[in-house]
Amino acid sequence: MRAVLALIMLFPLVAVSETVINYDDGSTLTLTEGEAVYVVKGKVYQHRNYQNGKTIQFKVIPPTKRRDYVPQPHDGLTGHEWCEAYEPWSEGLTFAMIQWQRACDTNNDGVYDMCDYYEPTGQATFEELQWQDQCNDGKPWDGS
Repeated sequence: MRAVLALIMLFPLVAVSETVINYDDGSTLTLTEGEAVYVVKGKVYQHRNYQNGKTIQFKVIPPTKRRDYVPQPHDGLTGHEWCEAYEPWSEGLTFAMIQWQRACDTNNDGVYDMCDYYEPTGQATFEELQWQDQCNDGKPWDGS
């Protein structure tokens, strides 16, 4: 009985699993059903027998250049500049997207703007007034 329950619990995990190859440059390749992967240091050859039974042809199989995801070029931006330059959901749900949500979109509104990075001071400045109007429903900062 326990074996049957264990099999039922594992079945949904096996049914949705897929093989993903992560390359050093950050790109990925997801294999389709029935595709195989061969990892070798040298060349891979495919042979073909001709109908006369005497001739065999060997052909080098080139490495695949196909990729599912290719990372956007990194311009060396960090912090505030990276938060402004990043385009949310442009790549789907990736580690970069999760990092942007955690580090940049602090109020979880899906936009990186003044409400995410400005620290109110209580001083009467133009930035403070803009923060009040845009992020605090027109109310002054109460110190919390």
